[in-house]
Amino acid sequence: MEKVLIVGLGLIGGSYAKGLTKNGYEVYAYNRTKEAIDYAKENKIILDGTDKFDKDFVCQFDRIIFSLYPKIFIEYIKKYKNYIKDGAIISDVTGVKESIVTEIQSELDDRVEFIPAHPMAGREVYGVKNSDENIFMNANYIITPTERNTEKGIAFAKEIGEKLRFRKISVLAPKEHDEMIAFLSQLTHCIAVSLMACKDSEYLVDYTGDSFRDLTRIASINEDMWTELFLMNKKALIKEMNSFIDKITELRDDIYNNDEEKIKAMMRLSTARRKFFN
Repeated sequence: MEKVLIVGLGLIGGSYAKGLTKNGYEVYAYNRTKEAIDYAKENKIILDGTDKFDKDFVCQFDRIIFSLYPKIFIEYIKKYKNYIKDGAIISDVTGVKESIVTEIQSELDDRVEFIPAHPMAGREVYGVKNSDENIFMNANYIITPTERNTEKGIAFAKEIGEKLRFRKISVLAPKEHDEMIAFLSQLTHCIAVSLMACKDSEYLVDYTGDSFRDLTRIASINEDMWTELFLMNKKALIKEMNSFIDKITELRDDIYNNDEEKIKAMMRLSTARRKFFN
């Protein structure tokens, strides 16, 4: 059985721990709050853990997965990189890549391999107590290697994706990942937040239907994490936001001008493209 250290026992880190434990891995964890470690041990999510990032503890592991916000991840690598065993392979779960991958790989030199990965999964709840390995089953998993990664490192990331039963495992360059995520994830969160913020009425809930609930499900948002993600991928996100503004402006103008054919044409295009997701 392979030993794996999870750094950060939030929703995703806890769900990784659950899934890997059920697949026979010896899973250990670090979390800054002892309560999360105690809960994970009591519920057999991990074998053991600590709330102190201690060198004697960290240096035992050949495989480490960092489940931290991007900026905190960078801070940990800069501060504790010498705690990591020579030859170890580490991975992550962060939602941006280009702004962190080069910096972290440079910090680690060739002593430790960092293979970046992004599980496209989550829920509007937080913490290890809400962890659930089943959130990965219908989700996508993206690996973003660079020329500094080895076949062994990429194989480790793929193994994690397979063991956690992701629907599809893809490989993209960090820049391509960030461009894709700007549209598929970050823009959709921007739309949901803007929609909830644009009308002030405490009575909306009395009249809403499923369409509004579905469209705004992700508007209940972790403000610290998503602000960080938006700003770290600002260039790609603003490009997609401008594209969306152009398209909704076009639809608004068609409605204003009573242009039925243009309205229907956009709806037909929307319907055709949505079929790929069914």
